Amino acid sequence: MALIAMWAHPRAISTAFLRMMIARGDVTVVHEPLVTLVDTGRVELPAADGGRVTVTSPAEVTAHLLDLGRDRPVFVKDTLEYRYGHLFDAPERIADVTHTFLVRHPARTISSHHAIKPTVACHEIGYEHQWNLFELVRTTAHRPPVVLSAEALLRDPARVVAAWCAAVDLPYRPEALTWDPGDRAEWARTRIWHLDVERTSGFRPVAKDFTVTVENDATLRAYYDHHLPFYQRLVQHAIPLEEPS
Repeated sequence: MALIAMWAHPRAISTAFLRMMIARGDVTVVHEPLVTLVDTGRVELPAADGGRVTVTSPAEVTAHLLDLGRDRPVFVKDTLEYRYGHLFDAPERIADVTHTFLVRHPARTISSHHAIKPTVACHEIGYEHQWNLFELVRTTAHRPPVVLSAEALLRDPARVVAAWCAAVDLPYRPEALTWDPGDRAEWARTRIWHLDVERTSGFRPVAKDFTVTVENDATLRAYYDHHLPFYQRLVQHAIPLEEPS
């Protein structure tokens, strides 16, 4: 069995990906345990017996999810507005994890982030943390990291998800590409961030305009200029897709 992690910067459509993983039905899905731990000091995780356990340290999160993954594949999604120092202090703890990264062009994600959190700071945009973690696991994990382009995922969900499944040794389940819209208990604590995905039934771009953007705001532009190089480095590693024959 396996523990598969998806590391995303905020506003990368990672919750839609998590929604697809829920729709599969054959994987235990965990939503943002490290974000929750940083924000609240504790996090509830699923237990093998179907119940819940509460943990209060990053090391406990990793150990519990690895143990859970011995019986059934576990998919965990977290976002990188924070730098999770414990991962860098003890990379051997996550060496057996299959690490995947979802990355989206920063022009839209920064504007979207600001629209929900106008006080967002530069480090919370997340691309620098994402790149640093990618570099860490590329040199310390037992399997090479897998990178997905969010734009490619929105353009061609079937091909991108099939390629991702092959890369992480999961069967491709095309029926999971559609799901029922609606709220989910998994993201109740942070629901304001997930309103778009609640209205979706699949991977589709959401039409939305933002008042404050990287084009008209100097602060957001500075954030963009800082994080763009990290995005560019990451997206170069995105899974290449063969052209249909």
